[in-house]
Amino acid sequence: MADSASEPLPQTNSRDPRRAGFFRRIEGHVQGKTVSGLMELVPLMVTILVLAFVIEKTDSFIRPLDFVEGKPWDVPGIGIIGLVVVFYLVGLLVSTRPGRMLMDFKGTLLNGLPVVGTVYGVTQQAASTMGSQHRFSRVVFLEWPREGMIAMGFVTGRAMSSRTGETMAVVYIPTVPNPTSGNMAFVMEDDLFETSVSVEAAMKMVFSGGIVLPKTLAFGRLPRDPVPNEYAGEFTSIE
Repeated sequence: MADSASEPLPQTNSRDPRRAGFFRRIEGHVQGKTVSGLMELVPLMVTILVLAFVIEKTDSFIRPLDFVEGKPWDVPGIGIIGLVVVFYLVGLLVSTRPGRMLMDFKGTLLNGLPVVGTVYGVTQQAASTMGSQHRFSRVVFLEWPREGMIAMGFVTGRAMSSRTGETMAVVYIPTVPNPTSGNMAFVMEDDLFETSVSVEAAMKMVFSGGIVLPKTLAFGRLPRDPVPNEYAGEFTSIE
């Protein structure tokens, strides 16, 4: 009896490894799907919040005006319509020489003010970047900065040789993730890789550092015709 009482009791594992692995899988599944849903909805939520803020602020300024308050057009959202009209009128103004001079004077004045100049300069760069996509004719790829490396660029202009009819493209190669700086290259059209990527999609790639990619990213050279040896010469801008 004494011997049997002194024998140690068998050790039992109170935690089942299979059960723990099941809970870890559930935890990983919930965490992964939650992060995926968050990343999908955050841009939408931010867009809604920004629009709601802009509509509320513009309405609070426009709707109390005498020619709006109590009129049939005194409706929620009239402020954003008024803002669009203001943008359009300013766009018409800056398309004229006096308007351009006025805007240049405004920029010089604000840039000279402490703190204000810094904020204005950064905002102006961001606005110029977002508006620059309307001045890019197309997206191309080219071997840059050396053979074997492919860079993405935007065609900003073209020039044609009066001797041979060959065309050369002016390509702006942006810096990631700040496209306000970059490099400019003059490249023969035959040396460019054409692509179906839109300017908007390319700008998203630049801003995200390549994290946001289009669903399809294909590029290739068009059939290349023989180029005469004397192609180099005087080029005249055609765009």
